[in-house]
Amino acid sequence: MVLYCKGKQLLQNISLETAKPSPAKPLPDQSLGRPMDQPSVEDEKGDPSSLTVLTWNIDGLDVEDLRERVSKLLSYLRKYSDVVLLQELIPPYLEILQQVLPDYEFLQGEHHNGYFTGVLLRKSRVQLQQSSIVNFPTTEMSRNLLMAQLSFSGHQLCVMTSHLESCKTSSQERMNQLRRVWKKMRETSDDQTVIFGGDTNLRDWEVKKLGGLPEGISDVWEVLGEPENCRYTWDTVTNDNKEIPFPARLRFDRVYIRTAINGAKIKPESMRLVGLERLKCGRFTSDHWGILCTFSFESADTAN
Repeated sequence: MVLYCKGKQLLQNISLETAKPSPAKPLPDQSLGRPMDQPSVEDEKGDPSSLTVLTWNIDGLDVEDLRERVSKLLSYLRKYSDVVLLQELIPPYLEILQQVLPDYEFLQGEHHNGYFTGVLLRKSRVQLQQSSIVNFPTTEMSRNLLMAQLSFSGHQLCVMTSHLESCKTSSQERMNQLRRVWKKMRETSDDQTVIFGGDTNLRDWEVKKLGGLPEGISDVWEVLGEPENCRYTWDTVTNDNKEIPFPARLRFDRVYIRTAINGAKIKPESMRLVGLERLKCGRFTSDHWGILCTFSFESADTAN
């Protein structure tokens, strides 16, 4: 109730100026991984071969400095993303996004603990066909997989997001959930490209323990040459939103892809972290960095 009331108050206080789209501006130099002169989604509306995907644990459970953090999140969403995959949404946060982002379609994952995942689709670029939720049967944290079947410039896509089981002690359950994610990715129609993005809470050794990535599924960070400036998405050395008694730098947030076997091929073009700016309140938008990826399509004839 406290979270909801604070969120409702924030919603009422957001000014009309904040709610209106503002002209795209280049991000500060501390934003990493994507050239500053690379065009935003607003500049790419006519490009049917370029898709942008943002995945971000926005830490909606942290209601401190929420107004400034929400405003900054909105600026990222307006400027860049065709598809947005969010984790740790709370009801008032979602209500804010729905009210001030009418150009997006919203999908919501199931929630029992007050927070959940969400998918946002830019209506002018992406058409929703159907969606579904896969519950993880042995989760102790009400975690699930949110899936959406899409059409983008005539290409068939399936996007997925999840917030896998948290904490080091939940390693086995987290690996069980990851297996299910991979299984769903591989079971998707050969005509569809599958993109998963989410807060996996993974440690590298857990992926190795599972035998590595299944055939046909790739880690976008690895495909792009493991860029060092995108290695750590939960970095308490730099990000002090949380009071952690020990420094931790981990790649909790990941993007996986399974390219369509039939039809147009897709390949990752770029990856960058977002949310690296310290706000006027002295904190960051979230305790996680977001991951912004750009993908390009080529026709089956070109690929051959």
